[in-house]
Amino acid sequence: MAKSWPHRSNDSRKKPAKSPAATDPPAISPGDSGTGQPRSWLVALGALGVVFGDIGTSPLYALHTAFSMEHNAVSIARENVYGIISMVLWTITIIVTAKYILLVTRADNDGQGGILALVALLRNRLTGPRKLGAVTVLGVLGAALFYGDAVITPAISVLSAVEGLTVVSPNLDNLIVPISVVILAALFAIQPFGTGRVGRAFGPIMLAWFATMALLGIPQILAHPQILLSLSPHWAIGLVVNQPFQAFVLLGAVVLTVTGAEALYADLGHFGTRSVRLAWLCVVMPALVLVYLGQGALVIAHPEAASNPMFHLAPPALQLPLVIFATIATIIASQAVISGAYSMTHQAIRLGLLPRLVVKHTSRRSEGEIFMPMVNWVLFISVMALVLLFSSSARLANAYGLAVTGTLVLVSVLFLFYAATVWRWAWWKILLYVAIVGVLEILLFAANTTKLLAGGWLPLAMAVVVVLLMSTWQGGNARVTSKRREMEGALTPFISSLPELPIRRIPGVAVFPHPNPDTTPLAMVKCVTDFHMLHEHVVIVRIVHMNVPHVHRADRITVDHIGSASDGIVHVTIRLGFTDKQDIPLNLLLALDHTPELDIDLDHALYFLSVLTLRPPHIHRFRDWRQKLFLTLEKNQANRTETFHLPPTRTIILGAELYL
Repeated sequence: MAKSWPHRSNDSRKKPAKSPAATDPPAISPGDSGTGQPRSWLVALGALGVVFGDIGTSPLYALHTAFSMEHNAVSIARENVYGIISMVLWTITIIVTAKYILLVTRADNDGQGGILALVALLRNRLTGPRKLGAVTVLGVLGAALFYGDAVITPAISVLSAVEGLTVVSPNLDNLIVPISVVILAALFAIQPFGTGRVGRAFGPIMLAWFATMALLGIPQILAHPQILLSLSPHWAIGLVVNQPFQAFVLLGAVVLTVTGAEALYADLGHFGTRSVRLAWLCVVMPALVLVYLGQGALVIAHPEAASNPMFHLAPPALQLPLVIFATIATIIASQAVISGAYSMTHQAIRLGLLPRLVVKHTSRRSEGEIFMPMVNWVLFISVMALVLLFSSSARLANAYGLAVTGTLVLVSVLFLFYAATVWRWAWWKILLYVAIVGVLEILLFAANTTKLLAGGWLPLAMAVVVVLLMSTWQGGNARVTSKRREMEGALTPFISSLPELPIRRIPGVAVFPHPNPDTTPLAMVKCVTDFHMLHEHVVIVRIVHMNVPHVHRADRITVDHIGSASDGIVHVTIRLGFTDKQDIPLNLLLALDHTPELDIDLDHALYFLSVLTLRPPHIHRFRDWRQKLFLTLEKNQANRTETFHLPPTRTIILGAELYL
């Protein structure tokens, strides 16, 4: 006969020590806590290093690319330079300030941003398979293009910085690629150690970098104050009207000035909207305006400086220190996008778009600081291939534009979808957004499609691979889940039949992690049918991934008695956001704290993992390549013992085989 849960005093129950990561993050975003202006400025300083590293290093290669013969079909005349600088400044104003700072950052998902966070937010609000399917597809495409951005950014940023050596001495040209390879190899080599300590230095370094750019631009503006005329948009409009084809080609380079704009949205959870806006409006945008104006003034006075206007801004004696400083800044920019790739992959796994991968937390204080070995290796190999293949920032710029503009367009589509369905925007607001922001982004995207054969194919090829992986995993996982449900059988009838079966209820606690609340864990079926035994106290644990970044501890745990209260079997549901740790023992501790009737000894509990070993069909056909791809992805998933933080010495694996 089944026994009821034992009743012991709380003092006798041994609880595992709480790790620092178990504490709840603030309910409100950093920098917006209302603790005063100094707090906002401090967080804004941190945002300079992480959020604005990419866009802050764009002046190294943006105008360099725009003034190159490949992108600039107009002569370097005064009016044309005014038009180019005007296009740059108004592109930054419309896309970064108007779109992201004033509008898109308001669409946060519990303080988190980024295209997948926006997808999760929409999936929470929308109903209907067509709408949900469309939003998911757009999010997958956006995430796929982001990976292209994550691969290209380190390569183009470091190359552009090291190319400053040719300004110091043209004879150093042969050292650009080897030095870039060494820097990037070192950058990826330190990833397993985490970026916490280095990250604290990012903010002050980038503040000094923005100050340096502003100081380099001001003397040139004073020497040629007429460059301030380019602040008027009529110079950009005049260039488009008078030389439409040339202006269209130039847009392919102008878009490089807004690379990293997506980081404004993606990193909201780390710094908060107020701090990001404060850093942009008070530091980043003024510095970018001054350095671009300064570069334009320099090119008008010295047309030969168009070969690399950023480094020609500095006096000869300071050019080598500027190269070193720029290299440090590009390393910071690269680190930011690499960390973003880890976060994007982590979110994609939680949303069921990718298989389970190894995630290592590199900080006890910050749950968001993670390292993913597989992602790191893929990025490292891809970045090295790009450096060796393109060997110059100007040639790599051809590939960069499509990844950036594609992401910009997809974010706008999802944002308009959100504004129309959630904010209930009037049609005139949507049309105004499309007329100002949408048309510009579509033109930028169209301009970059002209460079498809010159390197623009690269991010598209990367996107195709990522979409293929995500769609293959989703489809295969849905099929396996369906067949697995048939093998497991219904849970309630199984439990009801236990008193009639010849089984022994042995002392102890058995925990069965299981994703489906209606079916029986395979490991539990094996215990009953093959071993004819079951522990006196059984806990079936289900982890539910919510479409929010974080679920507060008070709302995280639900405990239900499946059958009668005396059969010793309960069902625990753990709701987690995509930034919460999947620590089953730690979350069971929360269940003990919030549910007095659930009184078990976790120190001696056994964890039974249900494993379904997938086998390919006996007949192999070439057209089954996607099935083989799914099996490869499934086989290389991360160990669930590590993922769920289960004690290895008390974890037992049981399961069955399934032929697809």
